[in-house]
Amino acid sequence: MLILHDPQCADYGSSMRPEQPARVTRSVAHLQAAHPDWTWRVPAAAPDAALALAHTPAHLQRLQRPPDFDADTPWFEGIADHARRAVGAALEAVAAARGGEKVFSLMRPPGHHATADRAMGFCYLNQIAIAALHARREGVARVAVWDFDAHHGNGTEAILRHRDGILFTSVHQYPGYPGTGTQSSDNCRNWPVAPHTPRAQHLQALRAAWEAVLAFRPELVLVSAGFDAYEHDPITEMTLQTEDFATLGAWLHESRLPAAAILEGGYSHDLPVLIDSFLSAWA
Repeated sequence: MLILHDPQCADYGSSMRPEQPARVTRSVAHLQAAHPDWTWRVPAAAPDAALALAHTPAHLQRLQRPPDFDADTPWFEGIADHARRAVGAALEAVAAARGGEKVFSLMRPPGHHATADRAMGFCYLNQIAIAALHARREGVARVAVWDFDAHHGNGTEAILRHRDGILFTSVHQYPGYPGTGTQSSDNCRNWPVAPHTPRAQHLQALRAAWEAVLAFRPELVLVSAGFDAYEHDPITEMTLQTEDFATLGAWLHESRLPAAAILEGGYSHDLPVLIDSFLSAWA
């Protein structure tokens, strides 16, 4: 397993917010201790041309200056650079997956709520959408995005809707932030799951989304790997347990498809164990 991680991604934020530096620092410590044979690499920042695949010039300029974007998404000094490094990790993950490696981007900020022209929901640039569009530009004919974060990937859907050669799938809590993802379109499939849905039913929705990915016959799978559907996550109302994330990793392993996973949400103290469960089963 290849882990893409830059320690600088923990250099902003506050322990008073759910999306905080400890999410990655604790996960790094856990994974390095549990899997000393895994490979770690610091990714390069994404170039301007990659960011322009998904975002407007006005949005890229707005990231450079205050004020805050919304109550959940503050402006931090250097946030544009932090987000650019997260995108760079996603681009390197695409290259690694196409080269036959199993690869996970352990970076922050997350990205799947960011739209073409708006930062929101802890997200500033949409690295999974940029990675999908970059892969298509690089000649990958069919790219599937599998988003199992507890929150709908509204930004990813908005950016990728009607794009040739791309499928977006999302299983998420509804009602819940951001209040989208109740309907599907030609290449964007959604499975809203009610709060407190029994885990067996939630897993059925996840399996249906995964079957849609397999039916698409992708040449590359990009995973928005959010771990906030966990039963003890502090900001959601879902019921998945640690072993369920291992099930998701096992499905990925059994498919033998080229794939790259990118950290999105997950705000429980148990996040390092949840990531480990998923990655170990995939590996």
